Amino acid sequence: MNFTAIDFETAQGAGHSICQIGLVHVENGKIVSTMNQLIQPPANYYSYYNIKVHGITPEMTRCSPTFDNVWGQLKPYIEGQRVVAHNASFDMSCLRHTLAYYDLALPHFEQQCTYRIFKKKLSVLCDLYRIPLNHHDALSDALACAKLYLIYLEQNKTFY
Repeated sequence: MNFTAIDFETAQGAGHSICQIGLVHVENGKIVSTMNQLIQPPANYYSYYNIKVHGITPEMTRCSPTFDNVWGQLKPYIEGQRVVAHNASFDMSCLRHTLAYYDLALPHFEQQCTYRIFKKKLSVLCDLYRIPLNHHDALSDALACAKLYLIYLEQNKTFY
């Protein structure tokens, strides 16, 4: 029952525009660490639509580190790990595009998706399972994803 749940918020439509990272690391079925980091996207450029979704603005990330400066902290939680996300195709695409943008190698990891497992939106699942959610806050979304994946593992008695 060891895995990392992750969520990215983006500043605009480009996949490499990560502006917030939420990460939850689970060992033996228990949350042991979290990471909540604002990231300055390239040129600190935001689209109005994305700001409306998550509320993160250029002013909030003006002094934040760029992705390449936090990758060293993030990488151990991804490389060789089981990485879980809700709608993983989006988050893993963001990771791939951002690593490519900064000319960083994509590490090997196992990908799992709670959207594919449960086939419902995150907000609906959180209501159903009574999981607190501040939707589109990356750490809140990652925490919800971790709790959902733990529910899935318990229901299926799938322990690693």
